Amino acid sequence: MNTRDGLSAWHCLLLAYTTVVLLGLAAATCAAQPAPAQRLRIVGGLAGVSQFTRHEERFWTRDLTRLSGGKYGASIVAFDQAGVPGQEMLNLMKLGVVPFGNALLSQVSSEYPELGTPDMAGLSPDMPALRRVVAAFRPYLGDTLRERYGVELLAVYVYPAQVLFCKQPLTQLSDLAGRRTRVSGPTQADYIRALGGIPVVTEFADLMSHMNSGNTECAVTGAMSGNMLGLHRVTRSLYTLPISWGLAVFGANQETWNALPSDLKALLRSELPKLETAVWAESERETGEGVSCNTGAATCTRESRGTMTESRPSAEDRRRSKEIFAASVLAGWVARCGPTCAQVWDQTVGPVVGFKAPAVQ
Repeated sequence: MNTRDGLSAWHCLLLAYTTVVLLGLAAATCAAQPAPAQRLRIVGGLAGVSQFTRHEERFWTRDLTRLSGGKYGASIVAFDQAGVPGQEMLNLMKLGVVPFGNALLSQVSSEYPELGTPDMAGLSPDMPALRRVVAAFRPYLGDTLRERYGVELLAVYVYPAQVLFCKQPLTQLSDLAGRRTRVSGPTQADYIRALGGIPVVTEFADLMSHMNSGNTECAVTGAMSGNMLGLHRVTRSLYTLPISWGLAVFGANQETWNALPSDLKALLRSELPKLETAVWAESERETGEGVSCNTGAATCTRESRGTMTESRPSAEDRRRSKEIFAASVLAGWVARCGPTCAQVWDQTVGPVVGFKAPAVQ
C-alpha cells in the first residue's frame, strides 16, 4: 500500500517521526522569542549550503516577521536534518505532515518521473538554457502538483551547477568509463552509464563517507556544495561541464495554503518570487566561485581553497553530451515515464531544446 491509497507502517512511522521533529523545532523557536499571531512550519532545502543559510533561513526566521509587522513568523529546518527522506517529501506534503516544504526533483522523480523533466542530466549545459527549460515546464509543473498531489507551487529553486569531482585525472567524458560515480537520481545514472561508468545513487549527506571509504571514485554534485563538503581535499580533478543543476520545488499542502489568512497569502505571493530570484542569482554566482575555490584561484572569497585541476569541456564533449541526452537520458526517462510523459515533453520542453520524445516501446 502506498500513500496514494493509504498509509503503510513505514509511512506511519515516518509521519510520526517527522511530526515530532517539526513540532520540536517550532516549540524551541517559539520559546526563544515572542510568538507572532501565526507561525508557519517550513522544511527547507539542504543544510549548510548558501541557498539555505543566506536566503531561505533568513527569509523565514527574520524577513517574514519584519515584512508582516510582527504578525506572522516561521520556523525552518533543512530537510536533510529533519529526518525526511527526500523521495518522500511530496507524499508528506500531500498528507499535510509537512505543511510547507522543499522537494528536490531529482529525488522525487524516482517515484514521479514526470517531475524530473526540467533537470534531466545533459539537458541544460548552462544557466540561460536552464531558465528557458524551467519557464517552458513551469505551467505544467504547477498544475500537476496542485491537481495530482494537492501541493501549491510557490517557488522553484536551483542549486549551483552539478559538475564532476574525481580522485584521478578527468579531462574528457570518456575518462569516466569504469569509474564508480556518485549520482543523485535516475537520469544522472543513465548519463554516467552511457559513458561506461558505474552510477552509485547516494544521498548528499552520505557523499563524503562514500568518497572516503573508496566506494566511489567520482561524484556529480554542486561546484560550491562539493567544496563546502570538503571534496576538494579528497579529489584532484574538476570537470566543469554542468551535468544537471539540482532543481527543487517549494510548495504548500493545498488545504494548509487555502486556510491561510488572505493577507499572508498575498504577502507570500509577493515575496517568494523575490526569494526565488535571489536563490537563482546565488546559484549562478556560486557555480563560478565553487570552481575558483576548488582550484585555489585568487577570486575565491572563502578559506576552503583547494588545489584541484579544472578541465573545461571541449566542443566535442558538448556535442557528445547532447547525443547522450537524446539517445540515453531522454529515452530512459520516456521508458520509465510512459506515453503521457512523452506527450508532455513534446508540448513543453521539447520545442525549446529541439528534441522530440522517442516512441514508447
